Amino acid sequence: MAGLPGPGEGRRATAAGGGRPFPRECCEGLGGLEYGQVDVTAMARLFGYVDVTDSGFMAAVLSIAFNPLFWNVVARWEHKTRALSQVFGSPRAACYCLGAVILMLNCVRSHCFTEAMKSQPKLEGLDCHWVYYMGLAILAVGTLFVISSFLALGFTGTFLGDYFGILMEAKVTSFPFSVLDNPMYWGSTAIYLGWSLMHASPAGLLLTAVVAISYTIAVLYEGPFTEEIYRQKQKGAKNK
Repeated sequence: MAGLPGPGEGRRATAAGGGRPFPRECCEGLGGLEYGQVDVTAMARLFGYVDVTDSGFMAAVLSIAFNPLFWNVVARWEHKTRALSQVFGSPRAACYCLGAVILMLNCVRSHCFTEAMKSQPKLEGLDCHWVYYMGLAILAVGTLFVISSFLALGFTGTFLGDYFGILMEAKVTSFPFSVLDNPMYWGSTAIYLGWSLMHASPAGLLLTAVVAISYTIAVLYEGPFTEEIYRQKQKGAKNK
């Protein structure tokens, strides 16, 4: 299962139990611990289910880290040299080709993510109906953010069109950008979180954290550069 993480634009709730224990059948994997008693030891037991040296897990981590690195390096290179625009004949054609490559890489990432979950054990404490449906709900919300972001931005707005000189006339403020910043990224993260919960997969939860970290770094890296592109656009307009 995959998110459609658009590089052009790219947040998890924990229910409080009020000190009440989870139903026994949903807690046996954690020794029947009450929610309020979960501590560092319990977290250590959770991640004890994950074999981080497994080749499939490492492949998933590498694919997660590689994707935003790839599109940022290529997009900045294009912004500096216009090499892709020259090769493909126009900035728009080059942007569409890069977008297609990014989509394929995201499919590879999602495949690696799912295979890594399948190759590692489930956590009994998550393997129950209410966690499954909670994951399904989170996945649905994430999908909503991803699709609505894409519709609001369009293909070139989603896939780094501004690095190709394809600039938007105005900042997008409609849903989901009216709700949170970078909804494409955090919607994709929510999809992976929901998918992991549906599979009761501690490996998936750990990989979701890697997704969130990679997107956080991407936002810090992309934001100032994109803002500078639009500052230069405004400066050029004023000088005319």
